[in-house]
Amino acid sequence: MHSVVVGTTGVTAHDVLAVARAGARVELSEEAVAALAAAREIVDALAAKPEPVYGVSTGFGALATRHISPELRAQLQRNIVRSHAAGMGPRVEREVVRALMFLRLKTVCSGHTGVRPEVAQTMADVLNAQITPVVHEYGSLGCSGDLAPLSHCALALMGEGDAEGPDGVVRPAGELLREAGIEPVELREKEGLALLNGTDGMLGMLIMALADLDSLYKSADITAALSLEGLLGTDKVLAPELHAIRPHPGQAASAANMLAVLKGSQLTGHHMDDAPRVQDAYSVRCAPQVAGAGRDTLAHARLVAERELAAAVDNPVVLPDGRVESNGNFHGAPVAYVLDFLAIAAADLGSIAERRTDRLLDKNRSHGLPPFLADDAGVDSGLMIAQYTQAALVSELKRLAVPASADSIPSSAMQEDHVSMGWSAARKLRTAVDNLTRVIAVELYAAARAVELREGLEPAPASRAVIEAVRAAGVGGPGPDRFLAPDLAAADAFVRGGGLVAAAETVTGPLR
Repeated sequence: MHSVVVGTTGVTAHDVLAVARAGARVELSEEAVAALAAAREIVDALAAKPEPVYGVSTGFGALATRHISPELRAQLQRNIVRSHAAGMGPRVEREVVRALMFLRLKTVCSGHTGVRPEVAQTMADVLNAQITPVVHEYGSLGCSGDLAPLSHCALALMGEGDAEGPDGVVRPAGELLREAGIEPVELREKEGLALLNGTDGMLGMLIMALADLDSLYKSADITAALSLEGLLGTDKVLAPELHAIRPHPGQAASAANMLAVLKGSQLTGHHMDDAPRVQDAYSVRCAPQVAGAGRDTLAHARLVAERELAAAVDNPVVLPDGRVESNGNFHGAPVAYVLDFLAIAAADLGSIAERRTDRLLDKNRSHGLPPFLADDAGVDSGLMIAQYTQAALVSELKRLAVPASADSIPSSAMQEDHVSMGWSAARKLRTAVDNLTRVIAVELYAAARAVELREGLEPAPASRAVIEAVRAAGVGGPGPDRFLAPDLAAADAFVRGGGLVAAAETVTGPLR
């Protein structure tokens, strides 16, 4: 199995995906162990002094004014974990929890948190044993980090709370640790706080959304090209020289992808035939502009994610000169903004895809296709209600595009009086990505049928490869009405699993 080595810096998005989704093993580098030990020496020295140091010998948040005596400090660290593990609602997905735990380990290994090496090793051991703490949907305000979600993970390190074992069964965490031969941690000064104070949940979900959206934007270029063929549109608007005079890189990439898919098509360029039209509708003609703007949004969000991956988010932090200083780096605003921005882009991409689908089904605008792509319109309803389902998904996407980061609810007796709501932004983006996949699947279903109904004209080789692959995946072609839900589910699985992009790339080569 692939292993990811965690040092003091250098963790990548690929590493996060490998651990979260592929179950990769985690190892600590010698450099990380040395940095952990050095930072711990600083914390131990401060703990021995009579002067109070926030997070080491004081309470937390609005209770930071109380100095905690040495004999109560271990209890303090246990108490902060237990009391902060206050999540409610459904369980969060396994991949999200693994990303959350791995990213907290990444920060711990930076040498800026003061956590002992043995605590970091236990975190790695739990990940490697495929033990996944139960984390709940609600509890994070995205400031002071994802406190409740991270607390549920820290609770499992202590052998408390519930976790999912490698067999997928939820059991007491202490039992799972014993079976894996892992000794529960006994937290010392600052360690409880250090395990909770991070943007790790929202960052992990951002990294996974970026990977999913990268594939979905390529998928949308392919389905837009198929719709253009089905509507007998023109590919002249995709010419590179036209996009060069408005030099947005995402737009150029999207247009290039569509051109690559359409190469060799006999279905393009018929817009001046029987029912002449000077231009295609915006949903067809402006596909690269909309998808391109989304691609550029992805690029910006990826930059923010890379910066956050390079960060050590904790409060207080241990500095190389021996100082332990408080700060506000746990505030999730940078991540929250781009999570919301991506939800807006996803909603718009779904919206334009739905408009193309509707055009394919409307006999007044489809340039010769049968109503609703039905076999015997009137007797058959064709894809009428598939478009209804797609429209419902797009409406939900628009609601999910309302930014969570525009909200703030004060907490902790007004000490934490402005929060990011980044966790909420991440949770709704996951739903948006899920729904966008379904929207693109419905366009694929309709566009493939439309192309097949254009008898006597050959689609592009790439389009033909896509249609053959989607039919092999169990998605039925034109014909009398049948139970539609299984076809739509198969189309969804085809897009979700990367089959659509893979099929096109057998002809086009790698898409941009």
